Amino acid sequence: MKIFSRQDLRNQLRQKKIEPVYLLFGSETYLRSLAAKAITEIVLKEAQLRDFNESEISLETSSVAGVLAAADQVPMIDAKRLIRVTDVAVSAVKSKDSIKEEDEEILKKYLLDPSGSTVLIFIADEIDKRRKISKLLFSNCFSVEFNRLSETELIGWAKDKLREMGSSAEDRVIRHLVNLIGDDVRKLTIELEKLATAALPNKEIGYDLVESLAPNSREISNFDLVDKLLSNNRSTALHIMKKILDDGAEPVMLLGLLSYNFRRLFWTKELMEEGADEKQISNIVKLPWKGKTEFLQTARRTDKERFSRILKRIADTDLAIKTSVGNPRLQIEMLIIELSGA
Repeated sequence: MKIFSRQDLRNQLRQKKIEPVYLLFGSETYLRSLAAKAITEIVLKEAQLRDFNESEISLETSSVAGVLAAADQVPMIDAKRLIRVTDVAVSAVKSKDSIKEEDEEILKKYLLDPSGSTVLIFIADEIDKRRKISKLLFSNCFSVEFNRLSETELIGWAKDKLREMGSSAEDRVIRHLVNLIGDDVRKLTIELEKLATAALPNKEIGYDLVESLAPNSREISNFDLVDKLLSNNRSTALHIMKKILDDGAEPVMLLGLLSYNFRRLFWTKELMEEGADEKQISNIVKLPWKGKTEFLQTARRTDKERFSRILKRIADTDLAIKTSVGNPRLQIEMLIIELSGA
């Protein structure tokens, strides 16, 4: 069972080497998405009918059998077709699986003899490495784990990004920016682009520029918002929501972050009820060291039924925003008001 690093994948793509099946997983979703995009661009660079030979299939709305049937189809005109499979989950809690045990036989059959004209990319939010299906995927896919970046990695990544944009900054300035923004690479990218533009024409980003333009995301985190919702502190929850949105977060992104944290809390609660200890929960749910105690306390004192109600309302709001039913910011505000009394 081999799990590759981001650098391994980068080296392979530089050589234009493409595997028939990839598994991209881990909590750093932005870099994971960039990797899927990079693979796609290489595979379909010369495609004449790209719209017909590129597809994205969610396992929330389609079956594994449907995905594999699509993978076996011959591409139109072009040499290759590419399929991104999203919402892949092989969880510690089997009820949350999107690849189920009954899919194992057909999945194994395909992985042992994949189509030569299709590149399949499984993009997973949850992979329990102990599960049999996970091991099947790891053994037969080019599997790449995207962990959250350390501070040193974030600084190195920011330097490379600035170099690409033709800008620069001293190490202390970049470190300060990382301390303000945190380990959200997507948000760090947005701030770097904003700072690089503001630094024109000399292209040097200084400490004062970071202080004046970069929001202090670590002062108010989206888990602070979760905590205030669960403690029914409506006024503070609304204030935090306003601060996060005013700092540039899109309503859909904030909703996604809320959903992510509440799903992890629900998962943690289930594991607690199954008798898992704190170490097991931390390993399975991938809890960061900082804030772990607070997270576990929140899960412990909240009923699972409340988590279920909240997740349903978040899903309803997400659908309302995506189908343009009302102003997105107003939808979020109404959700916060409702959840802070749920």
